[in-house]
Amino acid sequence: MSEYQYYEFLAVDRPLTQAEIAQVRALSTRARITSTSFVNEYQWSDFHGDPTKLVEQLYDAHLYYANWGSRRLLLRIPASVLPAKTAQGYALQETLAVWTRGGHTLLDFSLSAEDGGEWDFETSFELASFAGLRAELAAGDLRPLYLGWLAAIAVWELADDDEEEYQRETEPSVPAGLAELTGPQRALADFLRVPQDLLAVAASNSTPATESAAAPDRLAAFIAGLPAPEKDTLLLQAALGTAPQLGPGLLARFRQSLRPSEGSPGARRSAAQLLDAAHRHRTVSAQRERAARGAAEQARVRAVAEARDARLDHLARDQATAWRTVDNLIAQRKPAAYDQAVALLSDLRALHARQGSAADFDRRSGELRTAHRGKPSLMRRFDALGFPNP
Repeated sequence: MSEYQYYEFLAVDRPLTQAEIAQVRALSTRARITSTSFVNEYQWSDFHGDPTKLVEQLYDAHLYYANWGSRRLLLRIPASVLPAKTAQGYALQETLAVWTRGGHTLLDFSLSAEDGGEWDFETSFELASFAGLRAELAAGDLRPLYLGWLAAIAVWELADDDEEEYQRETEPSVPAGLAELTGPQRALADFLRVPQDLLAVAASNSTPATESAAAPDRLAAFIAGLPAPEKDTLLLQAALGTAPQLGPGLLARFRQSLRPSEGSPGARRSAAQLLDAAHRHRTVSAQRERAARGAAEQARVRAVAEARDARLDHLARDQATAWRTVDNLIAQRKPAAYDQAVALLSDLRALHARQGSAADFDRRSGELRTAHRGKPSLMRRFDALGFPNP
């Protein structure tokens, strides 16, 4: 069984220097390396570098996955816009680790092969699908962090650990808009294998994103309320390009000002409560799916019956022509024509049964069999449909 590993790094806030590119090139001779990216795949060997150190020192994002189930997404964000203290409330060792290095907060989303992963030769990922998470987190959108916490709860369910631990673990603040994930957030939920049922019940305590989104009028009022000296400083930083996260930083502060009203409207739930609710949701969903499949099958059967009734009504208006058509089709001595002939005979049998003249059909189809016994391919079709064999 062939092993496969994928490594990708991305520099967003600052491109690598030539010296840094040379430093990375020394770790891999085959990787595709530019001043902003590193991509390589391994099937018979492994990456010789330390991804954690590379992100701490050079890159802003790293993606890793292997076909035996291990997955990792590592993001580096300026601590000025996402303090580690904010993210720590969502960290659980199974799926999300948080630490600081060099003025940055690092978020390590991961799943190990033991966390329910299986050998997978079909799924593939690219860092571009997740890169937008950095800007969202920098702007104060904490939904990615909650997804990391939720993924850990899903791992606990698979592990079937101590029930008391489930009862003790209480969910962090539920961000707004959990039922309306962005594209990068949906990609993260899939990457971390967050069950849809668990996400649905978690989102039931989340206010709509539209209620806390940075609408221009509300954001304008927030900025107008900033002290004039601070606004002058922000404008100078923007002009000099010394604050690459200026926009997201302002949005983060704006969201923070809304956070008391955008958090969970109800009491914090325990992991056990969420898992129990997810189980009930899954059961109800399965029942609805079965009912929907049953209704769809009934509708299909009705449609088939109605279509056949319509064909029989049309056939009843000129049965003589139908029997002549059967003769002409058989005379072609071709498999496709034989198929059409027996299909028409099947409809004629149903029509005669409906009219109470089944004996007449048996007689005429028996005559056809007698006349064409020398056509074994046709006879097999007659036998398959149970036409009389006098």
